[in-house]
Amino acid sequence: MGGRLLTGTARVPAATMRHLEKGLSMIQANANIPEEPEGTNPLLSHIIERNIRTITRLRRQTARERHVQDRLADALTAFSGSMVFVYLHILWFGAWLLVNTGAMGLTPFDPFPYGLLTLLVSLEAIFLSTFVLISQNRFSDAADRRAELSLQIGLLAEHEITRVLQMLDAIQDKLGIDNDADSTLADLEMETKPEDVLAEIDRVHRQVKG
Repeated sequence: MGGRLLTGTARVPAATMRHLEKGLSMIQANANIPEEPEGTNPLLSHIIERNIRTITRLRRQTARERHVQDRLADALTAFSGSMVFVYLHILWFGAWLLVNTGAMGLTPFDPFPYGLLTLLVSLEAIFLSTFVLISQNRFSDAADRRAELSLQIGLLAEHEITRVLQMLDAIQDKLGIDNDADSTLADLEMETKPEDVLAEIDRVHRQVKG
């Protein structure tokens, strides 16, 4: 069945025309309604708020379900990425250098080239990098889940739009409206398969790369 538009010569029943005229009159009446003042909630504010609350609830639930080691890794990663961490290290290194250069009149316990300090900093770097990698792996898993959710919603929306086009096509047949010659509508009415889209993406990428 080819794609069709609600245009062209049509044999529309009188009842359908009355419904259309009624709809147009309602649109004109709504056009005379004054605009809402700024600061009011948008038309779909309750839906937007519901979606935000749902996403926030899921994020909090995921955070509560973390294991102890994940909580520890996240806490250390967050702390190591703060300015407090930088200030503490400045104080630590400054005090270490003052003591071990004899500037404070104390006996140096780690004289130049500060081998003990180098060992401690190296161990700290190893552990911090491990904790950061643990957190990044968990964040990567969460990002993959969000990408999978977006993909599934997109596929569902595409399926619903295809069904709507097919239903409009059937309505045109029922009302006896002439077909439109646009071939792209017939393509839009076809189901989109993810594997076909990926294959086309790969083909185009190969062509671009030469």
